Amino acid sequence: MVNAPEFFLSHRLPLALAAQKFGYEVHVATANGPDVEKVREYGFFHYTIPFARSGQNPIRELKTILFLTRLFRAVKPDLVHLITIKPVLYGGISARIVGIKSVVAAVSGLGTVFLASSIAAKLRRWLVTFLYSTAFKQKRLTVIFQNPDDRDTLLELGVVRSTETFMIRGSGVDLADYPYVPEPVGTPVVVMAARLLKDKGTLDYIEASRLLHQRGTDLKMRLIGSPDPGNPTTVTQHELDAWACEGTVELLGYRKDIADQYAAANVVCLPSYREGLPKSLIEAAACGRAVVTTDVPGCRDAIIPDVTGLLVPIRNASLLADAIQKLVEEPELRERMGRAGRRLAEDAFTIENIVAQHMSIYQEHLEQ
Repeated sequence: MVNAPEFFLSHRLPLALAAQKFGYEVHVATANGPDVEKVREYGFFHYTIPFARSGQNPIRELKTILFLTRLFRAVKPDLVHLITIKPVLYGGISARIVGIKSVVAAVSGLGTVFLASSIAAKLRRWLVTFLYSTAFKQKRLTVIFQNPDDRDTLLELGVVRSTETFMIRGSGVDLADYPYVPEPVGTPVVVMAARLLKDKGTLDYIEASRLLHQRGTDLKMRLIGSPDPGNPTTVTQHELDAWACEGTVELLGYRKDIADQYAAANVVCLPSYREGLPKSLIEAAACGRAVVTTDVPGCRDAIIPDVTGLLVPIRNASLLADAIQKLVEEPELRERMGRAGRRLAEDAFTIENIVAQHMSIYQEHLEQ
């Protein structure tokens, strides 16, 4: 169970195909979307869940839990794998109601609720903690984390036991799809590819581009991605229009050819405020590109600091600009970091390695 069909295809398809090949009957449940038919084309059973991306209407959320409860009773799965926040919380509660024997929950980041400090955010955090505690009371449970900070946070809150946790670094990358190629020649290119959210550090990236432009640094900065209207921290179209007029960053919009975009770049940047383990940085490592990212959970776990990339504090455009400028002006350093990044991807992030770890968890649960 995943929140959106496009996320399933981009992050979890290899795992589902491996399970199918292994002999499991694979059912996929997501919210509705244009990619649902693509999911079915792979031979999976598909169910459309009435997930509200940003809605917090308690009646509607309760209806979603009731829908999932009916779905589990109808399908009678031997094991459910819950991925992303709402599927983990609501699917976990439904699995507990129905009595599903084996539950695997993937915590791919704790989300913005664990970042904000307002009174309203603290109340939401208390509610989410309660929901995690309820969802994680299962007969057999494995909670997969992508970084130790998220794991330790939920352990300290007492919502999960250490014996129920497992660490898998990200959702993997197919090295054949993200080959290592030499850097392009000419003016250095820096690229950020992400959903255009404030929590991804988009505004910091824009401000860093202004500072570098003022300094006269010879480089091109590109921003790949589109706004996410369902997210409260999304960048607005008005802001995009203003940046386009300003001209310090090239706005490329939503793109699927990320490997080609990284091949055409010299440095990859992600100044996010918190992540599970960002796929964009794994892909950058596979392509052999030096990285500038923030010293926060998830981001710092996707690199080897000062070996495959540089870490900077969050919400600090000046230091972000300094780190970008350092890599732009030191080609030997970034090329060395890029080669080390490729080795890191080969050692830790291959899709074969990630799939094998998940299949081991499935087998252990079902053999019990």
